[in-house]
Amino acid sequence: MYAIVEVGGRQHMMQPDQVVKVDRLSAEPGEEITLDKVLAIRDDSGELRVGRPYIDDASVKARVVQQGRDRKVTVVKYRAKKRYRRKIGHRQHFTALKVEDITG
Repeated sequence: MYAIVEVGGRQHMMQPDQVVKVDRLSAEPGEEITLDKVLAIRDDSGELRVGRPYIDDASVKARVVQQGRDRKVTVVKYRAKKRYRRKIGHRQHFTALKVEDITG
């Protein structure tokens, strides 16, 4: 069983007992949250339900495991023959969610 859920403008595939990193949410570690924007669900029998755009009676319950920052991504800008070079780094904030239950 799995569900495709929209979190923070991105789509994530979630399965029970899986830990998923999503963009930062305003929740404390240990807190339980409910994700209602479910786009699709495939159940154990193999039936796929697709919403238009969301499935009304479906939700995913998850527990916040961690708030943190990802590893650094290096961004390099360069313009040929112009003596222009820039090197900057970026660390994206994330929330790690452990999927507990998929209903719908």
